[in-house]
Amino acid sequence: MRIDAALQGDLARYMREELSLAERAVTMGVTMTARELKSALRADTERGLGRRVARSWRLDTYPKSGASLTAAAVVRTKAPELIRAFEDGAKIRSADGLFLAIPTEAAPSRGVGRKRLTPSTFPEHRYGPLRFVYVKKGLSLLVVDNQRERKGKSGGYALSRSKRALKTGYGLVSVPMFILVPQVRLKRRLNVKAIERSEAARLARNIDRAFEMLDGRG
Repeated sequence: MRIDAALQGDLARYMREELSLAERAVTMGVTMTARELKSALRADTERGLGRRVARSWRLDTYPKSGASLTAAAVVRTKAPELIRAFEDGAKIRSADGLFLAIPTEAAPSRGVGRKRLTPSTFPEHRYGPLRFVYVKKGLSLLVVDNQRERKGKSGGYALSRSKRALKTGYGLVSVPMFILVPQVRLKRRLNVKAIERSEAARLARNIDRAFEMLDGRG
């Protein structure tokens, strides 16, 4: 911070001008830093989780209008739990304490009624009932039996309606639809804390730059 002294003239007016300059410089520097922080967090989030989640970052500045020596800014996200999970590499467990059901590539994209696909919304009327298959400790499967591979561009599988095929099993396969695991650890994809520290370290520099731009004497 720079302190100038008026040796002559209207000292009171000079001090008011200096105070006004300091208020505007601090407010501009804080806002500048917060905008850079939001931009950096959005870029990092877009690389890790995509554009939609990146746009969840928001910026609030205080005061809402005017300038102040106590200006502040808050950069926040509308998806804090998701951001925290991929910042820390959190462990995800089943809500009921049993298994997490992870859809395989063979599974349909949506469940019954276009709901998110889970074992409870799995369209058994199209594929048949899910069957539990134990593989090894910590890993099991939910499969559907009597599936015939579909030809054409759409691909995938469908429950066979052929009585002969169902009787003989010829050409039919069992297809895993879900992998069951006790928990998964999310891969760390974000660097929120490191970016916050890096951008916060630039606050004093940005306030000084604001002084120079507003003062015109630097």
